[in-house]
Amino acid sequence: MARAGRPRPAGARRARSASSVVIRPGTRRDVPVIVSLIRGLADYERLSHEVEATAARIRRHGFGRPRYFETLICERDGRAVGFALYFFTYSTFLARPSLYLEDLFVRPDARGRGAGKALLAALARIAVRRGCGRMEWAVLDWNEPAIRFYESLGARLRKDWVLTRLTGAALERVAALTGRPDVV
Repeated sequence: MARAGRPRPAGARRARSASSVVIRPGTRRDVPVIVSLIRGLADYERLSHEVEATAARIRRHGFGRPRYFETLICERDGRAVGFALYFFTYSTFLARPSLYLEDLFVRPDARGRGAGKALLAALARIAVRRGCGRMEWAVLDWNEPAIRFYESLGARLRKDWVLTRLTGAALERVAALTGRPDVV
């Protein structure tokens, strides 16, 4: 986390709309903050019972090799008030990469002052810079404030697609279906 009196980390940008808001890439030192923000998001979404995130897993998957995701940290006055966790997928229809936003969270006491907009703008710049054809994410259907916010930025809700997921025992069963060796 940045401290008063230290220069801003490379790549950090100060948002124009909110004085003292800084968006910067997450680092290994941010792992405890990232885990705390993940738990804050889970509390807000009423999904705390599903959180299995640990500092060790976040460090390994976000800052090890291979690197499965990237993060942005939003700070106001040197305090982390939000984050975004994202990764890249590929659109066969567009024949271009896509930025997938897994999580966006701003602490409740920091909402309404430009942090979320600054995070999404930073993500959009990353997507454009990396040649992405789109940016996608999911939002819970009951989260009306988030839906209104995303729509105000021009995002379209896709109600014609259904999120599909395999986890736990179901994932293991499908992996064992044919009994054939792994793809080489």
